[in-house]
Amino acid sequence: MEEGYVTHMVKAADVLHYITHFDGHGNSTCIYIEHTSDIQAVTTDDNSTMSPVEQENENIGLFSVDPALESYKDHFKYRMKRYSEQKRLIETYEGSLEEFAQGYLKFGFNREEGCILYNEWAPAAQEAEVIGDFNGWNGSNHRMEKNQFGVWSIRIPDNGGNPAILHNSRVKFRFKHGNGAWVDRIPAWIKFATVDPGKFAAPYDGVYWDPPPSERYQFKYPRPTKPKSPRIYEAHVGMSSSEPRINSYREFADDILPRIQENNYNTVQLMAVMEHSYYASFGYHVTNFFAASSRSGNPEDLKYLIDKAHSLGLCVLMDVVHSHASNNITDGLNGFDVGQSSQDSYFHAGERGYHTLWDSRLFNYANWEVLRFLLSNLRWWMEEFKFDGFRFDGVTSMLYHHHGINMTFTGNYNEYFSEATDVDAVVYMMLANDLIHKILPDATVIAEDVSGMPGLCRPVSEGGIGFDYRLAMAIPDKWIDYLKNKKENEWSVKEITWSLTNRRYTEKCVAYAESHDQAIVGDKTIAFLLMDKDMYSNMSCLMEASPIVEGGIALHKMIHFITMALGGEGYLNFMGNEFGHPEWIDFPREGNGWSYEKCRRQWDLVDTDHLRYKFMNAFDRAMNLLDEKFSFLSSSKQIVSSMDEEEKVIVFERGDLVFVFNFHPDNTYDAYKVGCDLPGKYKVALDSDAWEFGGLGRVGHDVEHFTSPEGIPGVPETNFNNRPNSFKVLSPARTAVVYYRVEEPLEPSNLDNDDKSASISYPSIIENEENVEETEESSGETSVGSSETEVI
Repeated sequence: MEEGYVTHMVKAADVLHYITHFDGHGNSTCIYIEHTSDIQAVTTDDNSTMSPVEQENENIGLFSVDPALESYKDHFKYRMKRYSEQKRLIETYEGSLEEFAQGYLKFGFNREEGCILYNEWAPAAQEAEVIGDFNGWNGSNHRMEKNQFGVWSIRIPDNGGNPAILHNSRVKFRFKHGNGAWVDRIPAWIKFATVDPGKFAAPYDGVYWDPPPSERYQFKYPRPTKPKSPRIYEAHVGMSSSEPRINSYREFADDILPRIQENNYNTVQLMAVMEHSYYASFGYHVTNFFAASSRSGNPEDLKYLIDKAHSLGLCVLMDVVHSHASNNITDGLNGFDVGQSSQDSYFHAGERGYHTLWDSRLFNYANWEVLRFLLSNLRWWMEEFKFDGFRFDGVTSMLYHHHGINMTFTGNYNEYFSEATDVDAVVYMMLANDLIHKILPDATVIAEDVSGMPGLCRPVSEGGIGFDYRLAMAIPDKWIDYLKNKKENEWSVKEITWSLTNRRYTEKCVAYAESHDQAIVGDKTIAFLLMDKDMYSNMSCLMEASPIVEGGIALHKMIHFITMALGGEGYLNFMGNEFGHPEWIDFPREGNGWSYEKCRRQWDLVDTDHLRYKFMNAFDRAMNLLDEKFSFLSSSKQIVSSMDEEEKVIVFERGDLVFVFNFHPDNTYDAYKVGCDLPGKYKVALDSDAWEFGGLGRVGHDVEHFTSPEGIPGVPETNFNNRPNSFKVLSPARTAVVYYRVEEPLEPSNLDNDDKSASISYPSIIENEENVEETEESSGETSVGSSETEVI
């Protein structure tokens, strides 16, 4: 074994850990780590004393951001203590957190000089052997040896200078349970797994993946620069084809990535990458954590996709599922722990090891080998495939012992910091975020958390959990509730605004109006909720739009745009929703006759010029371009100056842009007065009612709006809506218009170009790059009060 190799031996009732350090010369030291409710002492069997844990930092940074958290100081001190101790142990016996996360170089199959080395952690196994195509599935000559710490090993010598196990050949781990039964399982660290497509419900096979240099994909392009704010295109490769079949990584790269780039997204979030035997799980019941899903191609094909994305300037995030694992005992990790105790397994034993709603297994995050497995998994995807970050699935389930089941979070801090908090999982996520940002400082890591735990998106050094963003999951719920349960004239602009701005100060959110969750079978997309059956008969531009379609397209644009502009510091859209993809997603399953009919994307709808889907797509492209030009998502200046329930108008500033949303279904307001921060001349930057976006073209884009001062300078209460300046605009019904401040003086030629661009495609997004740069420089720097969102 290598210097610094450590294996976790026993964890019994949270009382005692045994870990073992190998010195590289066959000698080992058994280290006992005793847990009590208050302290953790570390001793060795040679009676030497380890260095004591450093005294906790009394000045936890989170308290300066939110003083109310100081009431839970003991909880944060305990959390930080546990994190510091775990990290110190890893550094002591593994060298560093980064080295610890290279478990894939020790476990699974690895090529060494003159042999293949295979290691597998299976403490409860009585006997073990490796089987596969290479030995005719007879392991009698390939028995494995188990060390005292539960790791089974074998060195398989080369044959005539060639590896004994051929690349792309099948392998499995065969072992004997305590009851004497032999079982075959896919190796836990397998890097590829496939199924026989000719057999119904056939089990998966592990595949030894070690292509020769000529077949190994070589990355050609560097990672793109991390964007100021992520504009995320959430995509599922398998269902991205327009045909009723599973799409490939290479087809997605060649056909879909250019669409994403054209619509001005800067980030792609890939779902269902980790291998999952049940396709209809949407990739969330993972069976093989280090294997890219074989349905869409092999690992080299996935590398091609990511490299192609990087060549287009797109960062790539992976949907990582470390919140639970598939219950499948034949194909998945669950097969290693049948009847085993927690210390011998990747999962908790008993009820704590099962998620009742998801019918899946739950990791034991306090187990040394589980930490090695999961942290190494993150590094594997970043190093081997060049992913630029992750979206962590099911974080709410990880944070609490109750997993959020039958729990309504009211915002009371007792809900977040109590015995219900799973500190083991919290410490794992702190270590994970620490690791990710050490390996790639520019990584983007997003948490899917519905609870809103304070500190989730603050640095670990402050006592936070270390995520960069959380998904603003309450926003789509609000839109769906409105669309299903309220008539349009019953919508409350104050309630809409509150839902969009209700987020924690200094903790960033990724806002979205709808993701894949809102499009699963049994539900409807926003477009389908707005227009329903009219989408089948009235989307042609060759006929006059029905009132339902006209209003539906207008509201589709407004809902997505105000969610982007006011809901967070990043934006997400699910594949197809940018053009109002109708209907729901229904994966092949027994209930639909294993049909792929609704497990695809109908790109022909947006590509057909005489269909109205193109209008929603064009507006999606334009609102992303608006952020590309003005960087308003990354601006800390967000001020809502007006929410008029009777007029149904919301006015706010983001950066130095002024947004006017008129949600009234009928009323158009002429000379509508809006407040603003900076004096000067304003022009239209984006107009949802423009002809190019399927609107009625009611707003003049060549009109110059000059501000008037309001009230006494420096006395906000004398201003108009507490804004020091104002100008008047036309605000049509069901329309969103954005205004930018024109920097003076302008060269005549630039002014001419600007005016011309106001009446053609992307009618109102200015083209003068010099002016844009000046606007970006001021965006986020000029703010009234603090950088926290202000609702006036």
